Amino acid sequence: MSKLGNLGARLHRGEVGYDFVGNRKIWYGLSILITITAIVGLAVRGLNMGIEFQGGAVFNTPKTSVSVSQAQEYAEEASGHDAIVQQLGKGDDAKLRIQIAGIDTKQADKVSAELAEKLDVAEKDVTGELVGPSWGEQIANKAWQGLGIFLVLVVIYLAIAFEWRMALAAFVALIHDITITVGIYALVGFEVTPGTVIGLLTILGYSLYDTVVVFDSLKEQTKDITKQTRWTYSDIANRSINSTLVRSINTTVVALLPVAGLLFIGGGFLGAGMLNDISLSLFVGLAAGAYSSIFIATPLVADLKEREPQMKALRKRVLAKRAQAATQGESQDAPVGDESLADEPEDAAPAVVGPRNQPSSRGRGRGRPSGKRR
Repeated sequence: MSKLGNLGARLHRGEVGYDFVGNRKIWYGLSILITITAIVGLAVRGLNMGIEFQGGAVFNTPKTSVSVSQAQEYAEEASGHDAIVQQLGKGDDAKLRIQIAGIDTKQADKVSAELAEKLDVAEKDVTGELVGPSWGEQIANKAWQGLGIFLVLVVIYLAIAFEWRMALAAFVALIHDITITVGIYALVGFEVTPGTVIGLLTILGYSLYDTVVVFDSLKEQTKDITKQTRWTYSDIANRSINSTLVRSINTTVVALLPVAGLLFIGGGFLGAGMLNDISLSLFVGLAAGAYSSIFIATPLVADLKEREPQMKALRKRVLAKRAQAATQGESQDAPVGDESLADEPEDAAPAVVGPRNQPSSRGRGRGRPSGKRR
């Protein structure tokens, strides 16, 4: 842990770092590949919409020794519709939750009686609940409205607090996170319930948190950037990512641990299938949000800013200064530091991520054993 803390401090000071912005084409390509896979999965497999969105009936049985596959066969024979069966609990205490879409009240009574007979349980112990499709449609509409309002407010706020390029980059990162999460649901085949919608809306705020942290650091470090010839905008964007990298990793890991417990232990090992509804969206969304804030949002901002005439002119001056310094044999490995850009001299050495070289003192203490003034 102490090594990780030291690494974080060195990243923040600019002594070490990784060129995220310079390798942005790799991350763009990887994100495009993942997004296309998610879209294809969504188009081919579609979403497994829960009973709340389709309408139908949900039956809960007492503990039974009948397997999930056998209970699914019984339910489909009794109703004539596809059924989804979840096992709640393990071993002899296992109960079943059977969902059948597209049946009405009369069919539900008949199905309940047949299930009780085939599962060898009392009919009164099989509880049923009918869900109308209009209720699910209202939930879906409200979710889409909430998502739309959220995105509009986020773009407006970021455009005011930072600038429109950062607002656009954050919007692209959010769409990236939503697409990947929904695509994973389609590929895995998990049921989409109101809990899934709640989880999806929750991870959007977390995704923005990391992005805004990096943007705030970038905004602070680019004040008066055109008054110096040491760093380009991309250099400082890369510095901002590195300085907040360990913080992003720590917060993401801490957030993923309890969600992973819900998904893999609660939903998988303990058989609490209903936990999968919200835990998968949280797990995938948190991981995608951390990725997009580092590899998508900030490099995209750097791309957009470098197209400005002022930034183009600055890049030419910086590259010219570095070329001049290279011909003169001057040091080329001074990283982006914490100093204010306005305080940097015009003839400062150019910045490249790497170890910081300190100039050696000349003649300090020469001729005096103690090195002190007399």
